[in-house]
Amino acid sequence: MLHVSIFIEGLRSQPRLMFWLGALLQAAIWWLVPAIFYSAPPGDLPMVLAIGHEFQLGTDLGPPLAFWLAEAVYVVTGIVGVYLLSQACIVVVYWAVFELGRVLLGAQQAAIAVLLMVGILVLTVPSPDFGPSVLGAALAALMMLHFWRAIGEGRRHYWFVLAFDLGLLMLTTYAGLIMFACLMLLMCGTERGRAALRTIEPWFAAIVVAVLLFPHLIWLDVSGDTTFRPLLARLHSREAADTNLIVWLRLLATIAAVHVGLVLLVAIAGGWGRKSDRLPTFVRLPLDPFAKRFVHFMALAPAVVATLLAAIAGASAPIGGIAPYVTLSGLAAMIAAGDAVVIHRQRIVGLAWTLMLLLPPAITVAVIILVPWTLAVELKSAQPAGEMGAFFGDTFQRRTGKPLTIVAGDERLATLVALAAPSRPSYYDLAAPARTPWVTADDIRKRGLIVVWPVSDQQGLPPADVKARFPGLVPEIPRAFSYANQGMQPLARIGWGMIRPE
Repeated sequence: MLHVSIFIEGLRSQPRLMFWLGALLQAAIWWLVPAIFYSAPPGDLPMVLAIGHEFQLGTDLGPPLAFWLAEAVYVVTGIVGVYLLSQACIVVVYWAVFELGRVLLGAQQAAIAVLLMVGILVLTVPSPDFGPSVLGAALAALMMLHFWRAIGEGRRHYWFVLAFDLGLLMLTTYAGLIMFACLMLLMCGTERGRAALRTIEPWFAAIVVAVLLFPHLIWLDVSGDTTFRPLLARLHSREAADTNLIVWLRLLATIAAVHVGLVLLVAIAGGWGRKSDRLPTFVRLPLDPFAKRFVHFMALAPAVVATLLAAIAGASAPIGGIAPYVTLSGLAAMIAAGDAVVIHRQRIVGLAWTLMLLLPPAITVAVIILVPWTLAVELKSAQPAGEMGAFFGDTFQRRTGKPLTIVAGDERLATLVALAAPSRPSYYDLAAPARTPWVTADDIRKRGLIVVWPVSDQQGLPPADVKARFPGLVPEIPRAFSYANQGMQPLARIGWGMIRPE
């Protein structure tokens, strides 16, 4: 008698329901964890909001759409809404993959492909850190879906939807340029792609892309020299020519490492060890060769190109982040498994998937609660952002009679104050002022600013870069802030100084 676990029976009889349960449950978990337990935004999110607050057409961190969207959501809903926005992007990734997989592989194997993506690290634990990479992943997944509907299904009106996806993706991250180049290479290298290029819709769609990119193209024209000149100089330098192959391989290994959970699930469900003649099997119709080439090429080529360009440019991560390049990993794994997918050790597979879903957030919560009582290590997500913003904003207001409008110093602390202060001051990068062109020397003279830096002693002397930029700055008595979960760790001591407005 064939015994089937509830997990496998759900995939067999209700694949769409299983997809939605998995996607929404993951989104709910990674929305509630930061919303409840984080006292400060994680990762680069404070910088994303600091840049978005200025509504620039572009910065050295890339195109502006993700920054604009984060700021708009934050103004309306607060930081909890930004966490929800990030999880909405992950759900869009899963939905697009499921819809594409449903057309190519059938609903059952498409649901399995999406559930495998719980094992891709960048789509789970770091997902509350909203930014261009997270939004880019959602737009890249939509682009793949609509590309197949346009060229694979012959639904030619989807070329304009694809153009909209591609334009927004390029307005979000430079990964969009890499994805576009790879799509064009695929089309030029296949008969079906060349046939599509002989129709009129793709060329009209190119006009839509140009219209969407127009604001950022203006910024590139104005600031291209200062933004790209250092990169171009490096590309012509001997340093780029001597770039170690190890750097490129290390970046490729980083992308491979975020798939460890997916590989583990595949290994558990695979056919090693003792086998049975009666195992749950999910069968699909033979796959279109062009579909197989499309999925495998777009799952591999953009990541290879992005890591190669990053190695040449001296970047520490793939161009545009990792998330946009892993959206097809689950589908690629299912296609590689063959037309008939047999699930071994079904109960262990279900348990492993459940642990991958629940264990990381449980560990995250445990770390936030227990680390202050054991290792006394400061966690970025536990920093007292609200208290810091309220203190510096109120102090500047009382001493000068004007709201705080500029904050500088340590990047993490300054962007937290810029986010949490009631007046939402602008962040100023004193080490590289060109990165923050929205604050000028004249603005500092007229409006004043507060400079902040971390300290570990009673004196609280400013670091060298602060002294160099503001030689006349008189440091104030360092301010100590307590954590929500203080434990055994010392108070958060912040050195600071003020330049009064004229």
